[in-house]
Amino acid sequence: MPPHIALLVNPASGRRRAAVIAVRLKEALRAAGARVHVYTGRSAADSRRLARLAASDRPDALVAVGGDGLVHQALQGVVGSGVPLAVVPAGSGNDVARAFGAPRGSARRTAEAILAGRTRPSDVVRLTTADGAQRYYMSVLACGFDARVNERFNNFRFGVGRAGYVIGLLAELRSFQPIDFEIDIDDRRIAEPGMLVAVGNTSSYGGGMRVCAEAVPDDGLLDVVFVKEAPRGRFLRLFPRVFNGSHLGLDEVVFERGRAVTVRGDAGTAFADGERTGPPTLVCEVVPKAVEMLELTS
Repeated sequence: MPPHIALLVNPASGRRRAAVIAVRLKEALRAAGARVHVYTGRSAADSRRLARLAASDRPDALVAVGGDGLVHQALQGVVGSGVPLAVVPAGSGNDVARAFGAPRGSARRTAEAILAGRTRPSDVVRLTTADGAQRYYMSVLACGFDARVNERFNNFRFGVGRAGYVIGLLAELRSFQPIDFEIDIDDRRIAEPGMLVAVGNTSSYGGGMRVCAEAVPDDGLLDVVFVKEAPRGRFLRLFPRVFNGSHLGLDEVVFERGRAVTVRGDAGTAFADGERTGPPTLVCEVVPKAVEMLELTS
């Protein structure tokens, strides 16, 4: 029986680059003998619904063609299903693909890697929001300054790439006030004003910003990065160090690991995998090896 592959696509992702990639990949998979079903989401909620529908059909793999937001929706379908997840990056950030190895080369080679079926188990994070709702995320939860910058960036009416993030950062810094955080990490507590909290299963967010630089997605632990209150000038100088992960050694940065993390504070909305989650209180719990990730690199 031919392998059955489900493609979950956000056609608008990457300025519609995802639609082109998906068509080429579909053709390559069918040329290799696979049976392919394409699911095209028109919104986050629609993509989440389609991911669950696709997983219920028990394909040999669910392939998300888009950005981190689409991967987030795909995750809601595959966790607990036993269906492997593959990520073909076609968004602006692509941090999940970066963590697991983005495909290289042509659509034909990507199709070959998907059909080879090599997987590695990955942890995910079960997130419980203030209203009691639950969802899963794969990469990083951002809460505080970085989340507010993300909110500004999302509200821009034109695509400006990473430059837009820098513009949003400078705009937010003018009005930002430190937040009184309470962070419980297993049986330990941090309670003091700070600039941001990141809870990561993988290392990066925002298109390669290595905020949780030492995170490993299959170690059964969450990496927690807390940036203490700092003068604006000092914070502006240290913040760019998240691009190479060197911020973890700064005096203003607290780095912890744990299995369960609770974040409280008047921080406004938070983001997980770049998707809005709502405000704290937020509870993050690692779910070890909850999903099989397809390896797409040779």
